[in-house]
Amino acid sequence: MTAVKAGDVEGLVRRGPDPRIAVTLVYGPDTGLVADRAARLVRGMVADPDDPFALIKIDGDTLASDPGRLVDEAGTVGLFGGSRTIWVRSGSRNYAPAVDAVLKALTEGARIVVEAGDLARSAPLRTLCEGSPRALALPCYPDDERTLADLIERTLQEDGLRIDRDARDLLAGSLGSDRRASLSEIGKLALYARGQDRIGVDDVEAIVSDVGASVLNALIDAAFAGRAGEAEREYRRFRHEGMDPSAMLGAGLRHALTLLSLRLDNPRGSASQLVANWRGLHFRRKALAETQLARWSAPGLQQAVAWLQDAVLACRRSEPELAHAQAQGVFLRIAVEAARRRG
Repeated sequence: MTAVKAGDVEGLVRRGPDPRIAVTLVYGPDTGLVADRAARLVRGMVADPDDPFALIKIDGDTLASDPGRLVDEAGTVGLFGGSRTIWVRSGSRNYAPAVDAVLKALTEGARIVVEAGDLARSAPLRTLCEGSPRALALPCYPDDERTLADLIERTLQEDGLRIDRDARDLLAGSLGSDRRASLSEIGKLALYARGQDRIGVDDVEAIVSDVGASVLNALIDAAFAGRAGEAEREYRRFRHEGMDPSAMLGAGLRHALTLLSLRLDNPRGSASQLVANWRGLHFRRKALAETQLARWSAPGLQQAVAWLQDAVLACRRSEPELAHAQAQGVFLRIAVEAARRRG
């Protein structure tokens, strides 16, 4: 049996591929974690990313219709020689026979990563990989406190950032059990902290914490909907109330990244469809959210994210008065751009 305990999976992924293993099955209820670990395994296996034959992606439903294709792909030699990596994405049909065939074929020089969903103990694909000496079955269950802390530090280190322990604990406490959502929040924090060496509690509170977010919705929605006059009034009100410009920019950046994520997940979707997929959106904001998504394309939102990032960095280096001017300026710039995009 080559099933792996959930607590040992992360260490195995970090160590990289075992040359004795032909098939690595990654499965579990946390689809974000499954996708993250499968992608990391694939990156560690692809020796030459410039070789178009070095990595092949196949849909599971394709293999269900043609079980012999996996054996054929595994037996194909790369353009520049060396090992070949095959990444199988799960579909709705049973493709265990294709995996069974490749395990029996004793092909050399090919490594296969199978990204699956939540498989029951009796699922054919899981029992096959757990029972073969040439396969590994890696379960992916929701992150706990320890794995979240490790995820935060490792992900931020990839961006050249370190995080204080108190800030890390605060961030971990605000994250849920879904790996994809956690990576999204950590990514937002890394963008916000660009230009710093260390991340502190104030940074986490500015970009991740929900404190004050609902209060700032009026400003943010007005800006992204193209209501420049309203955005200017709201900004003056928050400034008068003593709101920190970095907190306002952090909330704006978080909002822009949410809009961008929705756009990228469904590029052809209508504004109403995208709003329907926006989890946690208050019903009173839906009409304005539809207006925003109807006006902003993915490239436009990427530009808005860049403006907000630059403003965050500039605010850290400025005196309070200048920081407010910079923050107010970028919200007005977004509002003017949104108004220009009126359809």
